Amino acid sequence: MSHGETVSIVLIEDDDGHATLVERNLRRAGISNGFVRFRDGQQALDYFFGAQTDSESAPGAHPDAEDLRNSVVLLDLKMPRVDGFEVLRRLKESPQTAPVPVIVLTTTDDPREIARCYELGCNVYITKPVEYDAFIEAVRRLGFFLQVVKLPSGHRFASPS
Repeated sequence: MSHGETVSIVLIEDDDGHATLVERNLRRAGISNGFVRFRDGQQALDYFFGAQTDSESAPGAHPDAEDLRNSVVLLDLKMPRVDGFEVLRRLKESPQTAPVPVIVLTTTDDPREIARCYELGCNVYITKPVEYDAFIEAVRRLGFFLQVVKLPSGHRFASPS
C-alpha cells in the first residue's frame, strides 16, 4: 500500500481493556491500518497540535496534512485531564483537523450527550455496550465502515440532503 492510501486509526481511550478490545477486534475484522493510541485527551491534543513545551515534544511527532487526511479518530468521552468533548471541539474548530472523521465511542446513551457530540461535529456516535458480543459487533461494523469509507482529500462527510 502506498503512503496516503491507508487509513490510520487514532484511538483516544483511557481504559486499557477497552483499547485492547477495540484494537484486537479491528484486527480480527481485517483492518490492517496503522493504529495509535492515547490514554487521555491531553496526549491526543499534543499529538494533533504539538505539545505546549518544546522540550517535551519530539519533532515530527504530530501528523502531517497527508496523514491527517487519512486518519479516523475513535474518541472516548469520559477521560482524565481533557475529556472527549473538549478533544472533539478542538479537532473540529481547527481548519487542519476539522475534516478528520471522528467516531465517538462511549458508554452513555444520554440523548443530551449525543446531541452535544453532533453539535460539536462528530461524524458517528457508537454506544459502547457492556455486553462483550455487542461491543465486538459494533467494532466489527466500525471496521467495515472504515474499509468502505474512503474519504476524498479534504472532504467532510456530506449528509444526504
